Amino acid sequence: MNHDTYRSDGDTAPSPSTPAAPDPDVERAARIARLADVALIDPLVGLLVPGLGDFLAAGLGLYIVSVAVKKRVPAVVIARMLLNLGIDAAVGAIPLAGDAFDFVFRANLRNVSLLRARHAARRSRPVDWAIVAGAALALAAALAVPVVLVAWLLRAL
Repeated sequence: MNHDTYRSDGDTAPSPSTPAAPDPDVERAARIARLADVALIDPLVGLLVPGLGDFLAAGLGLYIVSVAVKKRVPAVVIARMLLNLGIDAAVGAIPLAGDAFDFVFRANLRNVSLLRARHAARRSRPVDWAIVAGAALALAAALAVPVVLVAWLLRAL
């Protein structure tokens, strides 16, 4: 017996027990997150190339955020994702302690969880976009810290 329900337009809709097909963009973001956080690429690159490694890892994490934007995830969730990346980049820039933090915090896995949980989006309000802008500025500031520190160290030499 077919358990699909019929919609008014004549097409069938899958029954609630039928799992949805995985979204290829979300699955790619999840693979990147696992590579960065579970395979330890993020903390190891940060340890091997202080400052630059954290900058590159944050850039990789921005791919997950771009998938969220493409999927029209609410702005508040995107802001949380940017804040996760900002925290990861800022604390990760601290030699050794930041790398240990990267082993525990796992910003990319957190962001994939947010992406999956908020796939069904609501309409964003202007205040949501203000939060996104604030989070983006915080991320930019966090990414600038290692660059400023390297410039300061080079000047001191």
